[in-house]
Amino acid sequence: MSTSTALPVSGPAVVAHAKGDLRIDDLSLRAPAADEAVIEVLYGGICGSDLHYWLHGAAGESILKAPLVLGHEISGRVVRAAADGTGPAAGTPVAVHPATPGPGAARYPEDRPNLSPGCTYLGSAARYPHTDGAFSRYVNLPVRMLRALPQSLDLRTAALVEPASVAWHAVSRAGDVAGKTALVIGSGPIGALAVAVLKRAGAGRIVAVDMHAKPLEIAAAVGADEVLAAGDAEAIAAVEADIVIESSGNHHGLASAIQGAARGGTVVMVGLLPTGPQPVLISLAITRELDLKGSFRFNDEIDDVIAALADGTLHIEPVITHEFPVEAAVEAFEVARNSAESGKVLLSFGSAGK
Repeated sequence: MSTSTALPVSGPAVVAHAKGDLRIDDLSLRAPAADEAVIEVLYGGICGSDLHYWLHGAAGESILKAPLVLGHEISGRVVRAAADGTGPAAGTPVAVHPATPGPGAARYPEDRPNLSPGCTYLGSAARYPHTDGAFSRYVNLPVRMLRALPQSLDLRTAALVEPASVAWHAVSRAGDVAGKTALVIGSGPIGALAVAVLKRAGAGRIVAVDMHAKPLEIAAAVGADEVLAAGDAEAIAAVEADIVIESSGNHHGLASAIQGAARGGTVVMVGLLPTGPQPVLISLAITRELDLKGSFRFNDEIDDVIAALADGTLHIEPVITHEFPVEAAVEAFEVARNSAESGKVLLSFGSAGK
């Protein structure tokens, strides 16, 4: 599409209306605000939160109260620059940082805006009115969310910038990993991306764990030195990892993470467990003096990810396993929910995704 061409009045969007009710709606494109650019979306990656809104009508404590445009993992091009003259010019390929840090009474470190209590995120029902996402052929986004991409970076791969930033943040929470033994529990897209980030950061030995063969195959392709079945508790405990990335998001995985950590090791918990009390091997964590660290979204790591993809030092392409046109979004979501057979599933939007 030429950047001088008039924008259409509407376009297809992936909308969760309620539990089990996912539709492709034709949505009107509103007039952009002065600080918003109009983005032509090329690719969008289906995230676990997108699946939860579809399957359960909620993602954790974020409950659907109205139809919600899904999606926060996207790449695209600017087709109309912001009217105020800020941000990238028309024609610029971009990735998106989907967070908007917000105000709140709770205290949090100023250099960690991901922890701001008023933070909103594209495609989230955490607040009402909901914050619509970007699984739409065209979307207006504030320029502060946009990250210009080098022309050499494949935009299909760039759809992974957001989840790769989540993985980068998790690995950074562990500190210096160079030469150390790292264990990754759960080798879905975030776990596999954590493997890739650990590899780039110089981890000496990387062991990936999952229940299924396909995720382990992907983990090996992006840098895991060894793979283990999730049920092999003895082998997991024998790893004695300096650093463990827990990305399974269930208490069984957290138990494996604690058991697989060496004395004095660090366990980074990036997998989001269900709300409410969870059984944890806390006595073992105490007696081994383990550091248990939470990891939530990311901040400026997105810039590091883009630079690493651009210079070829971050290898993540094998994480993408499927691609569907937006018209086949329901089928794409069905494939994405089957973690035994898929990694990251992408949607392509119209001719722009070709």
